[in-house]
Amino acid sequence: MNQSGQTIDVTELYAFAQETILKLGHEALAFYGKRHQKPLFDQDLVTQTELLLNKTFLDIISMSYPHHQIYGQSSLDDGYTHGGKRYLWIFDPLDGVDNFQSGIPVWGMSLALYENYWPVLGAFYMPATDDLFRACAGKPAFLNDHVIQVDDRGSVTRGSLLLTFSRFHQYYRCPFPGKIRDFGSTGAHACYVAMGRASAAFAANEAFKDLAAVNVIIESAGGKIFKIDGSDFFPGDHIDGQRITDHLMIAGTSNAAPVLGSLQPVG
Repeated sequence: MNQSGQTIDVTELYAFAQETILKLGHEALAFYGKRHQKPLFDQDLVTQTELLLNKTFLDIISMSYPHHQIYGQSSLDDGYTHGGKRYLWIFDPLDGVDNFQSGIPVWGMSLALYENYWPVLGAFYMPATDDLFRACAGKPAFLNDHVIQVDDRGSVTRGSLLLTFSRFHQYYRCPFPGKIRDFGSTGAHACYVAMGRASAAFAANEAFKDLAAVNVIIESAGGKIFKIDGSDFFPGDHIDGQRITDHLMIAGTSNAAPVLGSLQPVG
């Protein structure tokens, strides 16, 4: 869409999203791993970084697509809209803040675009490793220039990898036959599932902006986000900003049953 509010080809928006998230990622690297020795978690560093990235993103959108809405900055209208307001950008500046501030490379940022409450595209960039995961809805998912696809063989083995959230074992016993790991970034976990490196990932305490982009990527790679009972989960149901209370699983459709079957709730 151009500045007069006329429709823009999604290819232009897709290229813009990639260029923008790469620029923001390079800016974030200036702060990466710069935590002061005390305290162990440097909130000032994280806040400073997030403020800068959010401001830069706002400036980029205001200059390029001033009629578009930005999640968290615009009042979402009920129903469908026309012109520029039909587009909503969702930007999450830091996913994996503990890793970011302590110099561990598993962290990233996400950018998604919705059109009248429907996902159009998603990107997740990991600046420390220069890995850009991206997809347009209904089209293949990519890691940089390579097409990626979930592992959806419908079984788990000793060689399988399951990614989990912090304190996962306080909620579940899991006689999963393979390896269980937590790398500290839900977005990275989702993308590792999308590229077939992990059989599934569990997530908790998420919000709409955390999942908007990676949901496009995982679905384009042949996977889905499920609730813990195996039913489908739709991030758009939480666009109002309410915290997501469900525990979630990210996996291929055939892998969902065997992975969920290995869970045993504690208590």
